[in-house]
Amino acid sequence: MKKQENGYTAVDIQVLEGLEGVRKRPGMYIGSTGPRGLHHLVFEIVDNSIDEAVAGYCDQIEVIIHKDNRVTVSDNGRGIPVDKHPKMGIPALEVILTTLHSGAKFGGSGYTISGGLHGVGLSVVNALSSCLEIEVSRDGKTYYQRYERGKAVTPLQVIGSSDRTGTKTTFLPDATIFEEIEFTTEIIAQRLRELSYLNRGTKIILSDERNGQRHEYYHTGGIQDFVRYINKNKEVLNPEPIYFESTREGTVLQVAIQYNTGYSETLLSYANNIHTQEGGTHELGFKNALTRAVNDYAKRQGILKDSDGNLLGEDIREGMAAVVSVLVRDPQFEGQTKTKLGNTYIRGMVEGAVYEHVGEFMDENPQVARKILDKAVAARRAREAARKARELTRRKNALESTALPGKLADCSEKDPARSELYLVEGDSAGGSAKQGRDRNFQAILPLRGKILNVEKARLDKVLSNEEIRTLITAVGTGIGEDFDISKSRYHRIIIMTDADVDGSHIRVLLLTFFYRYMRQLIEAGYIYIAQPPLYALKRGKEIHYFYNDREMNQFLDAQGSKKYAVQRYKGLGEMDPEQLWETTMDPATRTILQVTIEDAIAADAIFTSLMGDKVEPRREFIQENARFVTNLDI
Repeated sequence: MKKQENGYTAVDIQVLEGLEGVRKRPGMYIGSTGPRGLHHLVFEIVDNSIDEAVAGYCDQIEVIIHKDNRVTVSDNGRGIPVDKHPKMGIPALEVILTTLHSGAKFGGSGYTISGGLHGVGLSVVNALSSCLEIEVSRDGKTYYQRYERGKAVTPLQVIGSSDRTGTKTTFLPDATIFEEIEFTTEIIAQRLRELSYLNRGTKIILSDERNGQRHEYYHTGGIQDFVRYINKNKEVLNPEPIYFESTREGTVLQVAIQYNTGYSETLLSYANNIHTQEGGTHELGFKNALTRAVNDYAKRQGILKDSDGNLLGEDIREGMAAVVSVLVRDPQFEGQTKTKLGNTYIRGMVEGAVYEHVGEFMDENPQVARKILDKAVAARRAREAARKARELTRRKNALESTALPGKLADCSEKDPARSELYLVEGDSAGGSAKQGRDRNFQAILPLRGKILNVEKARLDKVLSNEEIRTLITAVGTGIGEDFDISKSRYHRIIIMTDADVDGSHIRVLLLTFFYRYMRQLIEAGYIYIAQPPLYALKRGKEIHYFYNDREMNQFLDAQGSKKYAVQRYKGLGEMDPEQLWETTMDPATRTILQVTIEDAIAADAIFTSLMGDKVEPRREFIQENARFVTNLDI
């Protein structure tokens, strides 16, 4: 066909057949080609096995990470059908592996409840793998087929007999598509752990052949065990979690609630085993009903007078750990990533069940109910005090705040994406940093002494701390109900402390604050930790910097008889501005570590262990992790 003058004709229309579209635009199906998308491949296959468990046909799932980064997922479910598909004329297994939007989850009788709604899971994994091998055991036989980059390279064949049923899938991610194909055990473990809680009685095993680790997850207590796990290092108000199950119109609801004496809220919601991080109608229904049930009980018991007004939801949820799980026949998720549940009728169903059961629990357990109410009333008083303190931290025009008496040495760059803020321990190091920085894009905020341990304080006390108010104002986002990440004045906030015990403590205090009150900054990738050198080796005008003993000793071993003067830096203040710039602040030569949360529940437990009231969890953490410490300055 001859092209028209505008150069756009039917010749320009590209038709991608089979799974080519997935390989061309993988981000549309798995979110990204980075670590998140890579691990999503494992979860897509595991979710298929979980659907078998929900349907009552599977009670064991095993995931193996092999040394060459292949992953095997096996289950003892029914096994994917292998008979010939009536319409396609090829085995059903091959249809599922090579065709988008195929499967037993679109109204067939295979599944009534499923997380993998879109029918793209196994086919997408196949498309994005350099090779995939699958074994199916059913009808007394074991079947095998191999694929490469989404295409079958062997026919489906019988390779033996079997007295069991199930599916075993082994795949190797395509290194030409993913930025890296190295799996992180912790990311997979976190998902498998929560699935074991959500599907009581299902044993899930994770083995990592790279380091010989093996984890087994099995919980007969389901989500009651889940909230106990969340609160394991905390002092709880109700040793036995509030738990109930409700089935209405084909939807199954499970709720577990357990309060602790802390000040943070942990609410995890799930729909068909998918963690709905953005919430949705089930979470909204839960929050509304809990608030109404507690207020109504307080009024009935005369604990709240009419003139007092109602407690707010945030008051009632202080110190609460809760898991809300729904199984829905036809869930509506926002996008393939499934982070928000949209079914409108679920809200009313959840609201009715939660209101009824929480009310009953409080009537039958007046002592526990009174503890929860006393805590909520105290939280309301603290919230009122915090509102007054918060006014001091609100940034009006740029930085016209009395909370910043010249401590912040700001940068001239106004684009947050190009700006960075160094949080520096002490005035001495702050002075060196101010002199050594690049004023165009680097701001310096010296912090005097150790900031408040926010793990042991309510918001009103947190906001009365001058150093924290200064920090909040400098960052610009506000906290709590005022938090707005779009107002962050810097997209790199770098914690720079001394390489000693005090410096480590200050670093943990700051990380605890960011985690508890500005977690979105961590999730957005804005928080970093500077890595100042521990040693300087000098010989005439020659100078070398090292960050640990191993690096320095390896260098000295290679130098033979050459003699160097060794300087061990006790603090950042010992470096002159030029040295601090060269080693720790120059983007061309520095090393900074980005703070990430691979497992939010585990991170929560760590902060509670390190910064909470209980001594024993802290001792256990130190004993378990002491072997990983490279340098310890006491």
